[in-house]
Amino acid sequence: MISMDEIVSLAKRRGFVFPGSEIYGGYRGFWDYGPLGVELKNNIKREWWKSMVYEREDVVGVDASIIMSPSVWEASGHLDAFTDPLVECKVCHKRFREDKKEEIEAHEKEHKEEVEWTEGRSFNLMTEVFLGVTEPKEKAYLRGEITQGVFTNFKNVIDSTSKKIPFGIAQIGKAFRNEITPGNFTYRSREFEQMELEYFVKPEDKEADSVFGEMKKLRMDWYLSLGMTKENLRFREHGEDEKAHYAKRAEDIEYNAPFGWSEFEGIHHRGDWDLARHKLAYKDPETNEEYTPWVLETSGGVDRSTLFFLIDAYTKEEDRVVLKLHPRLAPYKVAVFPLLANKEELVEKAKQVFDKLRLSFHSTYDGRGNIGKRYLAQDEAGTPWCLTVDFDTEKDGKVTVRDRDTKEQERVSVDKLTEYIQNNLDR
Repeated sequence: MISMDEIVSLAKRRGFVFPGSEIYGGYRGFWDYGPLGVELKNNIKREWWKSMVYEREDVVGVDASIIMSPSVWEASGHLDAFTDPLVECKVCHKRFREDKKEEIEAHEKEHKEEVEWTEGRSFNLMTEVFLGVTEPKEKAYLRGEITQGVFTNFKNVIDSTSKKIPFGIAQIGKAFRNEITPGNFTYRSREFEQMELEYFVKPEDKEADSVFGEMKKLRMDWYLSLGMTKENLRFREHGEDEKAHYAKRAEDIEYNAPFGWSEFEGIHHRGDWDLARHKLAYKDPETNEEYTPWVLETSGGVDRSTLFFLIDAYTKEEDRVVLKLHPRLAPYKVAVFPLLANKEELVEKAKQVFDKLRLSFHSTYDGRGNIGKRYLAQDEAGTPWCLTVDFDTEKDGKVTVRDRDTKEQERVSVDKLTEYIQNNLDR
């Protein structure tokens, strides 16, 4: 198995992920996405939105505010129940989650002297902010999850769209948690992005169980359709002692990461917890029946998905490292080269090809070094196709297309390139 050091090195070298505030020594739990990383993240979000919203008639989207009234978090139970168990090392005063036994054991091994721990206590994960221009300022919170913005807009969505139950509301956005021990690169951060679907159904066990099963299949199939290795994915059901305060039922999709099986998407049966706490109900426009709907949720981490797509795609071969990302996720779809960067006629033609392709696909032009080094750089970036303009291009109107995964090459007519690439993306 590859190591996290290899992933971190590639991410920095190729511009996927940088440490936050790096020029000032970094800031623990915060990360910046570079030119390739932001494209990969955006592609993941775009594919998710396409699958969860555009391809369905029963789902609409919202984008709620990151800061909401503190009354929202009081009603939702987050101010009381959104906690982790914390212990502190009496020697170095580092804090760890009490339930992370492996991290605690690793810390004890690191310190040869005997380590003593404080008694466990609850630690609220909400991140406080202070608003206003005069003292005392008003205390509010950065949202600890994006979900509540959907529930507080439940009535607004129904009134403005005339949606009828069953239906769903999707959202992608930033959330913040005052994590005790951020770590494993971008896996556990204090600022992260979520992609969620809240699906509302009648409070009936049969329908809720059916939707829950459909959501499990939908989400697992989505990751597989984008190239994740089946053997690296599994479902794990939460025990009674680990369910969130709102959950009637919960299962995680886990990935077999270098640091062990790790959750990156949850499928939850939230019951009527949220809408009831916000005193919201639904009235059927046809039967006039009034009830508090149940909520079935899929909640995925954008950053965690991005990390696991990178890990899953990372492939070491005898002569190269290649990111075998699904072409729809790849930051660049196409890289265009002149065979020789010091031949003006080749450079001019290559730039013409590049200018044409970038209108349809996110593309890059590269004339640095020799062509072998360009191939290696694009392999590490995950670019599916490299196109080389050579001395025969002017004669036959074709370029050499090199496939990232197989390294096979074929000649393709310049006027057929857009169709060629699109057909391969649609496969």
